[in-house]
Amino acid sequence: MKLSTQLMYAGNPREAADQVAALEKSGLDTVWVAEAYGFDSPTLMGYLAAKTETVEIGSAILNVYSRTPGALAQTAAGLDNVSGGRAILGLGASGPQVIEGWHGLPYDKPLGRTREVVDIVRMALRRERLVHDGKIFHLPLPEGQGTGLGKPLKMLTKPERPSIPVYVAALGQKNVEGTAEYADGWLPFLYAPEKAHLVWGDALAAGAAKRPDDLGPLEVVAGGMVCVGDDVKGMLDLARPMFALYIGGMGAKGRNFYNTLACEYGFEAEAAKIQELYLGGNKRDAEAVVPLELLEMVNLVGPASYVRERIAAFRESGVTNLQVMPVPADGGDPAALVAQVKEWVA
Repeated sequence: MKLSTQLMYAGNPREAADQVAALEKSGLDTVWVAEAYGFDSPTLMGYLAAKTETVEIGSAILNVYSRTPGALAQTAAGLDNVSGGRAILGLGASGPQVIEGWHGLPYDKPLGRTREVVDIVRMALRRERLVHDGKIFHLPLPEGQGTGLGKPLKMLTKPERPSIPVYVAALGQKNVEGTAEYADGWLPFLYAPEKAHLVWGDALAAGAAKRPDDLGPLEVVAGGMVCVGDDVKGMLDLARPMFALYIGGMGAKGRNFYNTLACEYGFEAEAAKIQELYLGGNKRDAEAVVPLELLEMVNLVGPASYVRERIAAFRESGVTNLQVMPVPADGGDPAALVAQVKEWVA
């Protein structure tokens, strides 16, 4: 497996980017840059390209609503150039709260939109003239929807690579099936290796059956907090706020993908209680309800021998890139912990 981490959108990203350079020396293979409604990913990815030499730099994620397919292709090509061919384009539909609340755009047809965006981006990177007549996008814009002066264009500059890996963030069954069919990689979240085949096994198999041979195997990026030590419960408590946020607060009732996932894992009662408490403003109480079993499955926390067992569980479930958030139990250097984990995943 490769080893990766995520540059979070909270805090000071310059300081976090400086840490990535140290993690790179410890064997980190990939860094993922989040966006949501914080700083934009491409600016930070370009900064990382200048601060690093070998680590892959991926967006996780750029949403498919607020930038046109052409703009996404330009961004991917530009980042791939300044990084010397180290860019990964991570895309996703995000959710209604961000798309409608921050960007002011209707959250409609997320599955079809994502597929069309990927098709157009790949076409642009191959420097083909953009001719596309889909259900969402029409290139060039047909007469009657614009001035009628648009014409098929190809990218003005030559990309570093004619094909940049495209990874898709997906949790829903149809979205995961599509991802397994046409994307280079899959970015799940709150991934429990013991439960993954029960939740997504059929969708992954259905998508793989339609996957073109020239794409190669689907890459899978998943993981969690990694912490080596004996105080397992104390260390796992550090992850409770994030789990409560996603299961309880990332979406309204009936439109929270992470809450639905917790239910699919078998924690229906807990997921409902977490959401009720979190949306009611009782965040600490919501954190306390997060099941310890769920925290144990999704993270890699415990004595060294147990963490190695968790790495094996992620590997056996199909994960090809282990994404970790290093939290040294003794408050030490995260780079040293990454170096240790790198030896275990090699």
